[in-house]
Amino acid sequence: MSDIDANKLRRLDGGLLLVFRELLRTRRASETATRLGLSQPAISHALRRLRELFDDPLFVRRPHGFEPTKRAVELGPQVEALIELAGQALTPDARFDPKLSRRQFNFGAPEFVTALIGAALINRLRAEAPGVTFGVDHVAEDDAYKALRRGEIDLALGRFGAARPGYVTEPLFEDAYCVAVRRGHPQIDGAITEPQWRETGHIFAWSHSETGADAGNSGTGVKMLAAVPQWLTVLMLAASTDGIATAPRRLVERHADKLGLQVLDLPFPPNSIAVSAVRRAGHEDAGLDWFLDQIRAAAGA
Repeated sequence: MSDIDANKLRRLDGGLLLVFRELLRTRRASETATRLGLSQPAISHALRRLRELFDDPLFVRRPHGFEPTKRAVELGPQVEALIELAGQALTPDARFDPKLSRRQFNFGAPEFVTALIGAALINRLRAEAPGVTFGVDHVAEDDAYKALRRGEIDLALGRFGAARPGYVTEPLFEDAYCVAVRRGHPQIDGAITEPQWRETGHIFAWSHSETGADAGNSGTGVKMLAAVPQWLTVLMLAASTDGIATAPRRLVERHADKLGLQVLDLPFPPNSIAVSAVRRAGHEDAGLDWFLDQIRAAAGA
């Protein structure tokens, strides 16, 4: 640890973290003071110290209250995690209590995973942990590992290559590709042939955080209509045009009725989609253990 880091740590205390958290939640100094049992001058003094420590304004005064800067928003989940961990360390038999926690969990995931598990995960949190929230970043594999190492995300979900030292990887769910076309398509009804698959225009999902266009057969000779960055956009376009989409089956089945889509088998063996969860090794975190359980349940819903 450098001298600069050590100096900053000596100047940082739990009281400052609590002030930061409450300002981020309430956006008002008076309400923060009331919640923490402090005077408004004490809140102002704490805010000055926080600004010096983080070399950022953090909160800008507006007519409606304090508006957090981008840096403050980024720091929010990390400060919340620090407070949770400090509480666990100071209470010998502390356990994560989802009904009382106000923690925000952050994870990286492709859009198709978020679209598949997001609603079930929200419903589980509302029922079991009303103060717990989550945020998602769409990040590619290498960026996900970097974000895990820096503590910017708690988990990474997606398709990963070989296991890497310092990380724990576990299978989450498996899927495979299918074809999605609109109901009432003029050429395709109930099944699709390989010539139809190749000659009917495709709408592809294209993003570094997504699964890629590896449906299970060579892409040569395939007609493309469009490439867009989100799977749900792909499905909406397929539902409104005569284009077709080769997409993860569970995602298509989840939205087929709402969008009016046929769910068809590919005319050749599809590649499988194996989705895993990755976290840092050697970091005990009862809250993260609990949250991963919720993700597992949402993935199985």
